[in-house]
Amino acid sequence: MGDPRGFVKFSREGPTRRPVELRVLDWNEMYEPFSEDKLRNQGGRCMDCGVPFCQSNNGCPVVNLIPEWNDLVHRGRWKDALKALHATNNFPEFTGRLCPAPCESACVLGINADPVSIRVVEWNIIDRGFDEGWIDPVMSVVKTGKKVAVVGSGPAGLAAAQQLARAGHSVTVYEKADRIGGLLRYGIPDFKMEKWVIDRRLDQMKAEGVQFETSVNVGEDVTGEDLARQFDAICLALGAEQPRDLPVPGRELNGVHFAMEYLIQQNKSNAGDSLSVEQITAKGKKVIIIGGGDTGSDCLGTAHRQGCIDVHQFELLPEPPPLRAESTPWPLWPMQLRTSHSHEEGCDRQWSVSTTKFSGENGQVTKLHGHQVSFEAGKFTLVQSTEFDMDADLVLLAMGFTGPVKNGLLDSLGVNYEARGNVSVDENFMTSKDGIFAAGDTKRGASLIVWAIAEGRKAAVGVDIYLQAGKSLAAPRS
Repeated sequence: MGDPRGFVKFSREGPTRRPVELRVLDWNEMYEPFSEDKLRNQGGRCMDCGVPFCQSNNGCPVVNLIPEWNDLVHRGRWKDALKALHATNNFPEFTGRLCPAPCESACVLGINADPVSIRVVEWNIIDRGFDEGWIDPVMSVVKTGKKVAVVGSGPAGLAAAQQLARAGHSVTVYEKADRIGGLLRYGIPDFKMEKWVIDRRLDQMKAEGVQFETSVNVGEDVTGEDLARQFDAICLALGAEQPRDLPVPGRELNGVHFAMEYLIQQNKSNAGDSLSVEQITAKGKKVIIIGGGDTGSDCLGTAHRQGCIDVHQFELLPEPPPLRAESTPWPLWPMQLRTSHSHEEGCDRQWSVSTTKFSGENGQVTKLHGHQVSFEAGKFTLVQSTEFDMDADLVLLAMGFTGPVKNGLLDSLGVNYEARGNVSVDENFMTSKDGIFAAGDTKRGASLIVWAIAEGRKAAVGVDIYLQAGKSLAAPRS
């Protein structure tokens, strides 16, 4: 521990976001550079806390060695910090930018002060590693002669693929889109993570021997049975892409879209792709976003950059308290009001709103109709005399996901599902079908990117045990 009084001497600090009036004019990442001196001070705030709750399942599913690399950054030992970071996390550049940092909510310092700026230190370690040329391919020592297919190229699939390739297996990743990355590529707006961040990591994986097949929809272009004949094991990392719909009158009107339809099109446009259909755009429109989570925030930031007239965001649940709710004490992930970078750019946020119908003219949505609700004893109840309608040219449904898409590959394979509709697996992440494994959102439902990476790594251990008695990989089962 470089400075035993660091948490007393230094205050929590993070990078400054670019001014709103400038950042809404482009699609670049939103943060200003953060100086090395400030990063070393933040690393020095990490306490000798005895039990680092930041590393628990509650705080970090990949069990990052957070105190170790915080201390190494404080001492200026950046290359050693990078080694500690990569020991547990294949893609800290993704988690550092995109994870909501439950590790910080579980930080011991956060009991009575501001927690350590863990996420900022993390992404600066990995970016420095790439900038300095310290990140090389990690080649397997021996080849096993076993072939593994990974279906899906989001964080779970990529983590599993990289671990399996390093264990000496021949790995092929199948992706239905035209580029690798899953929702990292097409679901996350560029202002949160520019896509060169993905590409530089893919270069490393290709050098390590991972093969990538794009524009292949497994279940249609290639059947599951075909893969089973060609490969010794299959890992399903399809994500949980079944969106939650809003079955109310007027849902069929033009201008009412799922959030991912909207976000994917803009990401493709930013990549220079020509769209096969007319792009959904907020330019010059009155926009309503239904759903108050991260996806809704992504839609909000996108609408601003496209040039909307105004934008409202509705959430069915009550407004959270401004500080940690008593129901979620430390070190649990706190229930509290969060204001994102997109909200800083302007938004009318409303809670306890239920949409009853949409109305329109000539097949185009023009109004949303709703009312206020109360939430008591687990039930929503209409609040009398609160009915309203609001003009809308574009409505985006960002109400989360109900699980993996089953019709197609999953149903054709005949895998079992658990009570919530996700793919059921055993302790080694194998499904009810021999040699077929599942990880990430496919197995646990829509969740955090850090959980996807953790499960991809654990599924790789399961595959390795199945193929060769687990002689190459080892990972904690926590």
